[in-house]
Amino acid sequence: MSLRIEQVGPASSARLAAIHATGFDRPWPANEIASLLHMPASLALAAYDGDEMGGFVLVRSAVDEAEILTIAVHPDLRRSGAGRALLDAMADVLVRTGVTRVFLEVSTANTAARALYDRAGFRQIGQRHGYYADGTDALVLEKTLQGSGQDGA
Repeated sequence: MSLRIEQVGPASSARLAAIHATGFDRPWPANEIASLLHMPASLALAAYDGDEMGGFVLVRSAVDEAEILTIAVHPDLRRSGAGRALLDAMADVLVRTGVTRVFLEVSTANTAARALYDRAGFRQIGQRHGYYADGTDALVLEKTLQGSGQDGA
């Protein structure tokens, strides 16, 4: 498998929504994703395996900080390195735009995502109790970016 990472825009929102639906109980509809992608501070990168889009990461930035709004990888590409490739590519793009810190929230129940974020250099800086609809807590994670997009902590 050879992954390719590319920036995508609102025209890809239906495909992004379909991928999001493979990983979340409450997936985001295409119109919400498109609305986010129409905002100047939002950016999505997609991972392709050949011609097939298999995952994406969506972020929103403000000045020198960014928040990962969501990341999703199709089940066929999970554990292939696609999630990590998306995070690394996003970090590289953000560094070039002056972002120095990235934040995200992840469910305490999502052990696979938590392991991915840990390996990618994110660290816990907080917790939101009962944050998700199912009552689970969210861990607030942060990563400091430097130079090449690698963790500076």
